[in-house]
Amino acid sequence: MLRNNLSKYIGIACISLLFTACSVKSLVKKTESKEVPAGYASEKDTANVATLKWKEFFTDPNLVALIDTALIKNQELNIFLQEISIAKNEVRARKGMYLPFVNGVGNAGVWRTPQYTSQGASDAVNDITPGQKVPVNLPNYSIGLTASWELDIWKKLRNSKKAAFNRFLATQQGRNFLVTQLIAEVANSYYELMAYDNQLEILKNNIQIQQNALEIVKLEKQAAKVTELAVRRFEAEVLKNQSRQYYIEQSIIETQNKINYLLGRFPQPIVRSSATFLTLSSDTLHIGVPSQLLANRPDVMEAEQRLIASKLDVKSAKAYFYPTLMVNAGLGYQAFDLKYLITSPESLVFGLAGQLMAPLINRNAIKATYYTANNRQVQAAYNYERTILNAYIEVANQQANISNLEKSYTLQTQQVQALTRSIDISTGLFKSARADYMEVLLVQRDALQAKFELIETKRMQLNARVNIYQALGGGW
Repeated sequence: MLRNNLSKYIGIACISLLFTACSVKSLVKKTESKEVPAGYASEKDTANVATLKWKEFFTDPNLVALIDTALIKNQELNIFLQEISIAKNEVRARKGMYLPFVNGVGNAGVWRTPQYTSQGASDAVNDITPGQKVPVNLPNYSIGLTASWELDIWKKLRNSKKAAFNRFLATQQGRNFLVTQLIAEVANSYYELMAYDNQLEILKNNIQIQQNALEIVKLEKQAAKVTELAVRRFEAEVLKNQSRQYYIEQSIIETQNKINYLLGRFPQPIVRSSATFLTLSSDTLHIGVPSQLLANRPDVMEAEQRLIASKLDVKSAKAYFYPTLMVNAGLGYQAFDLKYLITSPESLVFGLAGQLMAPLINRNAIKATYYTANNRQVQAAYNYERTILNAYIEVANQQANISNLEKSYTLQTQQVQALTRSIDISTGLFKSARADYMEVLLVQRDALQAKFELIETKRMQLNARVNIYQALGGGW
């Protein structure tokens, strides 16, 4: 009868605990949207340059060598690699939480039982062996194993482990995204350095042309065809461009040092082939369809893994409202004398117990953890959608940028050709007194500025190719 009543009370208690746990309010979760447009503008070609490995995309051997070095020695990338190891360790820790814990224990001590207690009175009249009373100060020695195991009925611990694993996967994608950024930054800085080299070369050539023009003006002054004003204006123009030369040289030094920093090394010359800068390919790239961003962009995949982890966190947090079943066990030897410690079965001690617990009153901490997990899941869903939107816009912007820069470069090339011819024409007209010296001066200025702008446009074209390659998810 007693056993039946006990079973009934335990069953009622379990049902009550489960009912209390299930009474927690379920919060509304945000479902992420993966919808993207069918194509970019009118293009719906599935061929995608992102599938090319970066060593196939970049053909300049000097640039490839720089990127190779950066991927090995860049400090920021190596710091992030430790984040991956940390996330992996977290997975291992979470996995161990739902496995049994077994500990070896050993104790030694002395216990004095008060005489005027039931235990003390019993010891006083009982003998350990015939004629030998129980000592007042009784030694105690024990050795054995203890075990505890939380039965993960509601998958609280397993969901926590899965969430940690998804965060580990997210850090791997974060590393891939950092690699794409690093490759793009090295490539863009390399092209910037080449552009400065070409601008410096053009400036030096222009200074030589202006110095020749200055000599002509001086001869014209001696022949009383021009005044001292013309000489001074040409001389000032030469000095201005000579001064400008040092600004470009400083930019070259800073850009080289920026590349060296990305490569994790102290300043040293950067090997490059700047003479081929204006002939570098700027052909049209295949950008595929927007849905490919979900599988190619590391930051999109990272956001997706963090979203999955946040959903598992919600499940794990909710499981804390449910009853927890713990199993505790122990096995070993215990005796008051070391010589009896491993005597079987007299000194053998063991125990096995189950414990059922559930929060009933003051569950604010558990509620707060659950609500926070839900809020973070909503955040992760919005972040995932934002990442996809940002990826699409980056590709669309770079696609338009490449098209517009191509048109601009064609027109600027024609402008440079026209102004280059104008320099010879204006100089000839000036010698024959059919043009003013200011016309020669202005033509030289316009030609120099046009050549600088042409080089800058070429750099922007090359940067746009790198940026759309990165935006599509290429490079990792």
